[in-house]
Amino acid sequence: MTDKPSVEDTREPVWFKSSYSDSSSGNDCVEVAPTPRTVHVRDSKCTAGPLLGFAPATWTAFVAYASRR
Repeated sequence: MTDKPSVEDTREPVWFKSSYSDSSSGNDCVEVAPTPRTVHVRDSKCTAGPLLGFAPATWTAFVAYASRR
């Protein structure tokens, strides 16, 4: 059996800097790339480095919690 990747898995994510990343250095930011099944998060200084992936509902809950603080 061959497992074919979905179209989402084969596209390059579109990254943008989080509006919550506000530092004196423009390079110290969190970047986010949402897809239908996963919200990818990375450090903007290390774009080839590790990524975090969250289910969209989990990411939404995190952002809602962070915005109340």
